[in-house]
Amino acid sequence: MTLLNSKPRVAFIGLGIMGNPMAGHLLSAGYPLTVYTRTHKRATELLERGATWADSPAAAAKVADVVFICVTDTPDVKSVILEEHGIINSARRGLIVVDHSTISPSATQAMAKALAEKGTHLLDAPVSGGDVGAKNASLSIMVGGERNAFEQVFPILQKMGKTITHTGPSGSGQLTKLVNQILVSVTNLAVCEALTLAKAGGLDLKKTIDAVAGGAAGSWQLNNLGPKMIAGDDAPGFMIDLQLKDLRLTLEAAEKAGVNLQAAGLVTRLFETAKDRGLGKAGTQALFHVVSQD
Repeated sequence: MTLLNSKPRVAFIGLGIMGNPMAGHLLSAGYPLTVYTRTHKRATELLERGATWADSPAAAAKVADVVFICVTDTPDVKSVILEEHGIINSARRGLIVVDHSTISPSATQAMAKALAEKGTHLLDAPVSGGDVGAKNASLSIMVGGERNAFEQVFPILQKMGKTITHTGPSGSGQLTKLVNQILVSVTNLAVCEALTLAKAGGLDLKKTIDAVAGGAAGSWQLNNLGPKMIAGDDAPGFMIDLQLKDLRLTLEAAEKAGVNLQAAGLVTRLFETAKDRGLGKAGTQALFHVVSQD
């Protein structure tokens, strides 16, 4: 079966901060959409717009050509795919599963192997861009897995993201996302430290950002999180708890590869301090409170 010249039936599992707008883009693009999420009320808006409810991941996969997953951690993806009411019970030749969660690369490879035994392809396709990217369909999507399966779902991925890259075999999308998270988290720390010095020196913080953002110091973190730090806005686009989960996976991968990531280790400890201060559900910009000691 090929999906390249058809309007495939899609299912979306996991309708949180990221998943809900991502699924909404697929519905807006005219794809027949089935949804499942643990908290039914999160699906209300999509159901009102015409999506169909499924009672389990297996039920969602049964009526879909492509199943998208966007949940929190490795155990959650294993539950969605492998457990009693999981996708594997509806797995069949030609079905494609696209996992947008950020999880263990090795666990991804194991699940891909289990699904492949039933003729189903698993693409690991974690995303970057936060809730803003999800809402604006401007996510970066890094995809590991079989090339032909990637080419079949590429037109669908374009409804959710702008930068879509096939990174290699199964697990490579997840490893690429961990590389991304080093850059994101360490740059976040740099923004926190820079604004801490600016604040201590009596600078106007908004003018400081304006002065440096257009040069070599500019970054997504500075432009998007810097103003939130100044305003004391800790609302989550991406929670500290999730950043810590990603950093745990990153450090595990680094240990397996035999490399020492000193900056990633430092920022992990600082985020752990933020969590200990009750900021686990806050956005990652709340790291500023720890660095600036306010």
